[in-house]
Amino acid sequence: MAREGPEPILPAQDVRRTSAFYESLGFKAGYHDERYEILRRGNLVVHLEQQNDLPPGRNRTSCYWRVADADALYQEFAALGLPPERDLTEPQDEPWGMREFTVKDPAGNLVRIGHELKMAR
Repeated sequence: MAREGPEPILPAQDVRRTSAFYESLGFKAGYHDERYEILRRGNLVVHLEQQNDLPPGRNRTSCYWRVADADALYQEFAALGLPPERDLTEPQDEPWGMREFTVKDPAGNLVRIGHELKMAR
């Protein structure tokens, strides 16, 4: 059966450096050439596309990864000792029914990660 789900295409001024960051988070590199890379971690997929004219400080791109357990993934990422510029935030419950945390990659892309809260009916 074919896999279904979103696969964000994120800009990166330095694809190699940004790819190395995702590999440190447990992603495995797949297809790549000098301007493009696809990385996978289970059901999560991210594409990186070279964009020389978008410095990380001006990048406002973001994406959302819905996961089974945001707290467990946060703990895994926190244990890596990511540098402060990765802006790793602690998970928190949001009024829209998600438990979320965020992290920024070296290209300045904001990745929001969360799981659905069990809401009382």
